[in-house]
Amino acid sequence: MKMICLLAILLIVTSCAPSFNKQDEVVEETQDETSQETAIIPSYNLTEETYRVLLPYKLSKARGVIVNQVANRLDIDELEEGLRGHSKDVFDPEDYYFQEGQYITKDMAYDWLERYEEGEEELGLNPELNIETDEEDADPAELIKEEQNNPKYLSYVLEQNYLTKTEDNVVQLGGVSIGIALKSTYRFQTEIGGPDYYQDIPEDEMLKEANSIAQEVVQRTREIAGLENVPIMIAIYREEAYDSIVPGNFIAKTVVSKGSSSIGDWESIDEEFMLFPSNSAEEKYPDISANLQDFEQDVADYFPNYVSVVGKGFYRDEQLEKLTIEIPVSFNGKAEVIGFTQYIYGLVIDGFQQAHYALEINITSNGQQEALITRSIGEEEPTVHIYH
Repeated sequence: MKMICLLAILLIVTSCAPSFNKQDEVVEETQDETSQETAIIPSYNLTEETYRVLLPYKLSKARGVIVNQVANRLDIDELEEGLRGHSKDVFDPEDYYFQEGQYITKDMAYDWLERYEEGEEELGLNPELNIETDEEDADPAELIKEEQNNPKYLSYVLEQNYLTKTEDNVVQLGGVSIGIALKSTYRFQTEIGGPDYYQDIPEDEMLKEANSIAQEVVQRTREIAGLENVPIMIAIYREEAYDSIVPGNFIAKTVVSKGSSSIGDWESIDEEFMLFPSNSAEEKYPDISANLQDFEQDVADYFPNYVSVVGKGFYRDEQLEKLTIEIPVSFNGKAEVIGFTQYIYGLVIDGFQQAHYALEINITSNGQQEALITRSIGEEEPTVHIYH
């Protein structure tokens, strides 16, 4: 297991030199028995709910794989950020430091994402096909049917490391979080350059497959040097469609205790990203839908030539936690931006009086950010920033 020995730094205070920061901790990270690297634990984090990160920042050992395997950029961001968020329930940011995955390598990740094939040294975790796909005389219809019956459920296995300081002033790996991303729609080709085919994957079918995949991931993780005896948090992520403008969400999680290789009960996660306007939003969340419709009409009254208002709501346990609104407008000058932003500020004060969710409004012009209006949970008045 990687060990990081803490060294103290003396703080010299003089009457003529003010100190603007608490001093960071310099540590020695043991890579193996013969080499060490100097690292730093920052004294401050952005908020009490964010993790401090060891510096210099270490990139994931599987860097680059995720962008080749998860088609929607929104899913990539939510998988990474969401996993870190769920990790807080297991690895408290007050006691743990964040580091990108240092154990599952790029080669491992690609091997795990392949289809299972008998005789391979590294067996893939996706279902095998019961047909020879490389034969020139293979029936295209049979290939399509076989792909539909055995879709590639697994898109990616994301590893995150959480480090903690011991009583002996040593920082070491305290736990690992693993996000398992699975498809809601399987897109495939039966020949290079051929047409794309699509197969929807029901959530119950995906969950059944996810359970067996997660169990195998835990078994393989325990075989990696350094991960034999740390707690592992596993979270299942269901991706959205390739062209969706909202990401998917986590649907279940569990914790595998130290030294164990068995998964127990899963805890369901009730999360959802909702697009406004949409039929689903009107049906499930009529109050917010109506609120945004009124807001859009008020925007149109002021600026008839704008494109449209698009809202994205993040719900947990069917309660709105954050609403993000995009307003693309074509401006002719900075005075116009200021006037429009002032108008939107007033609409927020009058029309979005609920303070139980965070609000973010992005005003853009020709793809460039012009203004940002934000309001944190519990605040009545928003904060405004106009870009120069």
